[in-house]
Amino acid sequence: MNLIDIYIQEVTRRLPEKSREDIALELRSTIEDMLSDDYSEEEVKEVLEKLGNPATLASGYRDQPMHLIGPRYFDVYVTLLKMILPIAAVISLISMIATYFMNYGGEEAVINVALHIMGEGIWRIIEVSMQVFFWVTLVFAILERTDKGKDQDPLTTSLSKWTPDDLKNISYIPKKKAITKFEVFGGLMWTAIWATLYFYAEHLVGVYRGGETGLEFVVPVLNHEVLLHYWPIVIVIIGLEVAFSLYKLMKGQWTKSIAIFNTVVQVIGTVVFIVIFSNPDLLHPKFLAYITDFKQLEKWAVGGVISIFIISAAIAVFDGFRKAKIS
Repeated sequence: MNLIDIYIQEVTRRLPEKSREDIALELRSTIEDMLSDDYSEEEVKEVLEKLGNPATLASGYRDQPMHLIGPRYFDVYVTLLKMILPIAAVISLISMIATYFMNYGGEEAVINVALHIMGEGIWRIIEVSMQVFFWVTLVFAILERTDKGKDQDPLTTSLSKWTPDDLKNISYIPKKKAITKFEVFGGLMWTAIWATLYFYAEHLVGVYRGGETGLEFVVPVLNHEVLLHYWPIVIVIIGLEVAFSLYKLMKGQWTKSIAIFNTVVQVIGTVVFIVIFSNPDLLHPKFLAYITDFKQLEKWAVGGVISIFIISAAIAVFDGFRKAKIS
């Protein structure tokens, strides 16, 4: 078998069987037209080299692309992955932590609880990331192969063809004004952490001492019944913080509206926090008995925590408006 037959075979074997014969005849005719009447093997090689790799030539005859996600959808694909992955990871972590503490009996040492949550959390993030990556990739792979449009220019995130007018909808974002994915993810993580500590304070927030199996829980610091008394407004604050983080993710930069939203969240959170910590029954009776010789510590601790919270909220509000004014 000569080089021409082998080349045609290499092209047609990559094509649907029903079209192989017609394309083989067409390709052979093309090659023969490019050759002289008395051609040599070297001339054949030159012609085949011009036609290129058989796999590349075969892809030109196919209706479907060889790549999984091509340039037309790649930018949209990557943008969605970056947006969905952190949100899915945080939601998965929150559900995992909540489920764990719903079944927590308080017998396990705190160090073992922390290690278990860290290990399970890492595995859960990997698992969710793989799931998100698979399904998003599958959707775009199907789009790539079902898009029969002749225009194959890359699409924008709005799934339309790019035009210079699109630049009018894009504003320059200074580095100090930009909201990173890490900042959004960190905010959602912090919400998950403090919410877990709040609703499971009787098992996590307490006095610990060293024991044979590590740190042992001695007495709870906070009164669980008092904390649960405020649960509706605490749920509202959690919802506001999650909505605020998602709003920052959508905007991508600090603006006046985000700074105002941030102020509302900080003010409401601070007021509720002060009301809760001002409750005279907040500290657990067992903890009060434990520090009976340090009665003054109670007032200093509560006052110090409230002061720190007010200062941190004020700094967060000031920093939000400062970033919003950067141009």
